[in-house]
Amino acid sequence: MTDMLIFSIFFAVLAAMNLYRLAKGPNAADRMVAGDAMDTLICCAMILFSLFSGRGVYLDIAVLTALFGIIDTIVVGRYLEGGKKK
Repeated sequence: MTDMLIFSIFFAVLAAMNLYRLAKGPNAADRMVAGDAMDTLICCAMILFSLFSGRGVYLDIAVLTALFGIIDTIVVGRYLEGGKKK
């Protein structure tokens, strides 16, 4: 139980730092990186919660979150690039 509390505090601190970068990023690329890092944190938190609770459904949600994070990064990257197709 104390391990889960330590991980929760650690993830809360990392999420607060990411939210600050997401809100105050100097440009759109920094905000995109902060959003991608937030997706990774959410995915890791879901995996740890799945291990703690013993339910596998949270692993499926973590995989979907990671998949949507990759798609989001590709779409926003194309938008920031100017929509150029190669």
